[in-house]
Amino acid sequence: MDAADSTDNGLEPVPDNTIVVGHDGSPGADRALALALEYANDLGAPLAIVRAWTIDTAPRGLMAERGYVSSFEEINQVVRDMLVADVREAVGTFPTVAVDYLAVLEHAAKALIDVSARARLLVVGSRGLGGIAGTLLGSVSTECVHRASCPVLVARPRAQQ
Repeated sequence: MDAADSTDNGLEPVPDNTIVVGHDGSPGADRALALALEYANDLGAPLAIVRAWTIDTAPRGLMAERGYVSSFEEINQVVRDMLVADVREAVGTFPTVAVDYLAVLEHAAKALIDVSARARLLVVGSRGLGGIAGTLLGSVSTECVHRASCPVLVARPRAQQ
């Protein structure tokens, strides 16, 4: 990989043909994961599941425990382990899909945009915030739609029955 293949924060994009999905543990992320797994299975494509984190969202108890401050590498491993545990059941329903789990120290939209720079597809969930709430809080899905260099699928929540 040469310098042209990495991003300004050092993240390496996934290989061509990979489907990327963001997963933060929310119901919207579960919906996005289900769709991403279906597409990866149908297309025979590998899947990269990404969980972004920042100091503000790092698991509590890891930042400073009895005078010891965990390293970013230690926190990143815990976040990755949590991601694997959170998606294990869904991933298990598609045993033929090759899955990579990525924990990334970065804001969610930037992490997804950077990791998916060469991806076949980026799949993101939607919290369903519109209007003022969506504008004030920002939207990972909106930023990805506008800035990603690959096609983006926004997984909307299923209608209540």
